[in-house]
Amino acid sequence: MTAELEEIAAQVVRMALEGGADDAECTASAGEEFTANVRMRELEQLKNAGSRAAGVRVLIGKRAGSAYSSDLTPEGLRRMVDSALELARITSEDPYAGLPESGELGRLEGDLQLYFDDLAALPADSRIQAAKAAEEAALAYDARIVNSEGASVDTRVAHRAFANSRGFCGSYSASRCSVSVAPVARENGSMERDYWYEQSRSAAALERPDRVGRRAAERAIRRLKPRKVATQKVPVIFEPEAARTLLSHIFEAVSGDAVYRNASFLAGKLGEKIASERLTVIDDGTLPGLFGTAPFDDEGVPTRRTVVIERGVLASYLLNTYTARKLGLKTTGNASRGLTGNAGVGHGNLFAEPGEAAPEELIRSVRQGLYVTELIGFGVNTVTGEYSRGAAGLWIENGELAYPVSEVTVSGNLREMLEAIEAVADDLEFRAATACPTLLVAGMTVSGQ
Repeated sequence: MTAELEEIAAQVVRMALEGGADDAECTASAGEEFTANVRMRELEQLKNAGSRAAGVRVLIGKRAGSAYSSDLTPEGLRRMVDSALELARITSEDPYAGLPESGELGRLEGDLQLYFDDLAALPADSRIQAAKAAEEAALAYDARIVNSEGASVDTRVAHRAFANSRGFCGSYSASRCSVSVAPVARENGSMERDYWYEQSRSAAALERPDRVGRRAAERAIRRLKPRKVATQKVPVIFEPEAARTLLSHIFEAVSGDAVYRNASFLAGKLGEKIASERLTVIDDGTLPGLFGTAPFDDEGVPTRRTVVIERGVLASYLLNTYTARKLGLKTTGNASRGLTGNAGVGHGNLFAEPGEAAPEELIRSVRQGLYVTELIGFGVNTVTGEYSRGAAGLWIENGELAYPVSEVTVSGNLREMLEAIEAVADDLEFRAATACPTLLVAGMTVSGQ
């Protein structure tokens, strides 16, 4: 499959050059997706779909045009290329437009453990039964689990090829499967939901569905009979699933797109201390088997390890070729795009380095505070750093998790929050392309009653 996609990508580049382009790049992809959703032991949705498509970006001088098509016949590819060329001829020039330099192109060699063929061999009935098993384990965990928002098993196999007129042509395949469940608990008029999920590159390595279901049920039960708390300024501990959203905000702030537009509170801060020395954030697209790993980015530049924040000091932005040129820097191999259009900036495996303390030690160190298990809403402004989000979790009293809390808001400023990180736990786990250990942040405002 990948060899066929490479030939299509190379063919499109040749067509573009023959049609008058000075430079061209093409992405070709194919994939298969399967989703089984069940709710209250019944199959509610079944999806089994495949796709094939290609996209081209051409440059005539400093003018760019792009197009895409799901028709991969020679005639369909020709129409796509002609459309992109026509657009390039009528667009305005951009002095920073262009492909990476030839010396910047390349790919990581060796097996990055991105693709496993056991997903294709997994029968549809087995995938449906896995979703049912996850939900059944949640429902059977405790009599207080009375309902379910559903469970799902998702599998995806993707093949991707990229070629450009600077001599690069490469491809890779990736597989992914996941199981998730969201049970609902009820006790004495209190009704709460929570969820859990696991994902893996291979079916063999995926966590057992019944364990996922039980973990989801445990999380739902512990939220029953929540209390409200008075508005106060206290330490806040973010459990890993909540903590990794902070890394997502950091990514938005260090993305070259935001930085060159001066739309980030970290613009112009390279080399400055912007966080606690306990915080080191790394972007690494080279780690085998993880969900943000790839042999090259979406411009044909090898992925790499980039230290973004080193012991509190802003060490690097994340850049593609365009944003690097705008800022007078070099690409960090973080180009990301769909099938068409200019490349944006993405991340590989973005994570905070773990500390040495167990999460329980962080909790024991807090006399009174909030342990956040879920964040709600989108009240974050990465231009100013203002942060305000709805939250649910557990209240900490004298170093112990005392009772559940809901309908509160945690607020502060991202810059102040980063500087106020007092401890980073040792529980880093890569369950997605963004991962973070438990974090303890001092002095956030928790708004309740």
